[in-house]
Amino acid sequence: MIGHQNRDQLEFFICGSLRDLVPDDHVLARVDQVLDLGWLAEDVADLYSAGTGRPGIAPKAAVRLMLAGFLLGIVHDRRLLREAQVNLAIRWFAGYGLHERLPDHSSLTRIRQRWGAERFRRIFERTVQSCVAAGLAKGEVVHVDASLIRANVSWESLAVRHVDAMSDANGDVPEDPEADLQVKHSKKTGRYKKVCVTDPDASMATSGRNRRLEPCYKQHGVVDDLCGVIVEVEVTTGEANEGDHILDRLDTAAATLGGPIKVATADAGYAYAKAFGGLEERKIDAIIPTKAEPIRSKVPLRRFKFDPRHDLVKCPRSKILRPKKAKISHGRFFVTRVHDCAGCNLAALCLSPSRKTRAVVIVHDYPALLRARRRRERWGEKENRLYRRHRWRSEGFHGEAKTWHGPARAVRRGLENMRIQAFLTAAAVNLKRLAAAFLALLLHFLAASRQGKLFSPSSALLRYLKRRVVASIFHPMAQSIGSVP
Repeated sequence: MIGHQNRDQLEFFICGSLRDLVPDDHVLARVDQVLDLGWLAEDVADLYSAGTGRPGIAPKAAVRLMLAGFLLGIVHDRRLLREAQVNLAIRWFAGYGLHERLPDHSSLTRIRQRWGAERFRRIFERTVQSCVAAGLAKGEVVHVDASLIRANVSWESLAVRHVDAMSDANGDVPEDPEADLQVKHSKKTGRYKKVCVTDPDASMATSGRNRRLEPCYKQHGVVDDLCGVIVEVEVTTGEANEGDHILDRLDTAAATLGGPIKVATADAGYAYAKAFGGLEERKIDAIIPTKAEPIRSKVPLRRFKFDPRHDLVKCPRSKILRPKKAKISHGRFFVTRVHDCAGCNLAALCLSPSRKTRAVVIVHDYPALLRARRRRERWGEKENRLYRRHRWRSEGFHGEAKTWHGPARAVRRGLENMRIQAFLTAAAVNLKRLAAAFLALLLHFLAASRQGKLFSPSSALLRYLKRRVVASIFHPMAQSIGSVP
């Protein structure tokens, strides 16, 4: 016969915990086993008055609410608090009972503004250190990559920057009016460049030449090779160059990991001489494919030989190019003498019609770039395997985050808010990695105990578990392992 369900639910009052109603395999239940925020109240105590005003939201409850939103893909505060009204798992995870009133969504905004991005960075760094203590990250091999995040603005908020004056803000006339005019009329830096009125920190950028420019931020991430733990993350404006940030990100990642990094992989977007030079100084092996040299002349730069010992450049006809006093930000000019090029049989190909001497630009750390090109030609199976892992480790993190945790589009505006979003997203991903590893260890213990191989807390596996995992995180579960039948 057809069953009938009584929807009156008169037996509303029951005795028990909300935890009993949350499935054990729920992501919040699994993350709760590895999340430790006992240090947070002391860390933010200086931001609150000891005896003045009404009690605020508990710091642990606020962070747990934010993390629950990112773990479940509910990244907007209004929607999160609306969902928490009826979602027992979120209520239990944040520590709110059925009879307790949830905070207003604006309270989370004020907490972010009061704490600042650096305190959320410390929350993220704590998850990294927990993963290191659990053996999920070693820092020996890391993968570096960046991804664009669409700003939370409309197309109607874009405006074209208008440049009319030939003088700068101080009224000074530029030394080279013709060059200054070219800069002001450039589509990237001049009068045709679009700027965002509602979110000035967002800048126009694109991920491909066949795609249009959009107001974006750029998220830089460093992922450990062992289990995909995110060891460093930072956000910049969309037009920031990846090569300018790789060294800073690796330095910060090494400080968080507590040890040196041995190998770093990245795509060709990071193949700059300054990046290779900085990696050599840090004794980090670079698995980065070098870019093909752009050929803008019939006699390209690769035909010129740079001698770093004597600081000279030789042209294909063995004429000497000496450094010029005028310097540029990324390198130096080397120029020939007029009489050297006057009788050269390559002058028709090498020189432009308006010049009598040949000038080339040698970028800083150019020898490191040449060494990287030679190493690229000698890549073996090990290097190719690491570069293949880079594609699904680092790019996989950005794909996972954008698909499940919200960074496909910015939630809020401003660089500071974007940094907080990136830190919470990376912390949520790391907690998932930590919870999955702990569950695997626990299942292995249960399987061994059923076979009669493991009963006492002094067994080898239990000692391994206590040694490899942070005691403050796994202490409640580690105590109960010895009593598992």
